[in-house]
Amino acid sequence: MGLIETEDLSVLYGDVPAIKRVNIEIEANKITAVIGPSGCGKTTFLRALNRMNELNGARTDGKVLIDGENIYNGNTDVNMLRRRVGMVFQQPNPFPMSIFDNVAYGPRIHGIRNNKLKRIVEESLRKAALWEEVHDRLDSSALMLSGGQQQRLCIARALAVNPEIILFDEPCSALDPISTARIEALLRELKKDYTIVIVTHNMQQAARVSDYTAFFLMGELIEFDETTRIFERPKDKRTEDYITGRFG
Repeated sequence: MGLIETEDLSVLYGDVPAIKRVNIEIEANKITAVIGPSGCGKTTFLRALNRMNELNGARTDGKVLIDGENIYNGNTDVNMLRRRVGMVFQQPNPFPMSIFDNVAYGPRIHGIRNNKLKRIVEESLRKAALWEEVHDRLDSSALMLSGGQQQRLCIARALAVNPEIILFDEPCSALDPISTARIEALLRELKKDYTIVIVTHNMQQAARVSDYTAFFLMGELIEFDETTRIFERPKDKRTEDYITGRFG
């Protein structure tokens, strides 16, 4: 589960297209990196995969199919969609409440209580490689955690509602190198159970963690292939120029 396909996907703000007619197939249980210069449509593409662009008044044309179902078909329950397709943002954004309550927030909304809730919180924190660091202070404020711990807490919060797909929007850009390495190791572990799409401005990071890479430029998908091919044998001169630092 977790296969993503787009068909002629376009997102427009007013009459201005942010991405144009994107066709891509993202494999389940793989990490797909989305790279490109600032303003090329990376985050807009990512947010189209769980309909978050609608919150900014954007118009979406084309299709996004998740396991064969078009999420823009007019019958989609958007809340259930965002449960299936979780998102972790660039800046860690823990809620101003305890560590436990941060992770329990989503399950509680869906009616989970008591011992089952405790189990989900522990499992989610373990999957996010945070349990050993916080298990004895779950009642402490999440805002007291370090930046890297806060980001892993946000990952645990996303995992707690049992998604199939997790979207990461530059999750390491505000973190130090040690925290970045931990998040990257965590991503490689999580792909065993989840489909992962990560927007990153760091090409070395894309090369380290991803199985596939998509290169966007001026709202268009220029090239999509296995990461090793993108970085070692790109087919498009624009991809090569970006990767080698000639622009961007």
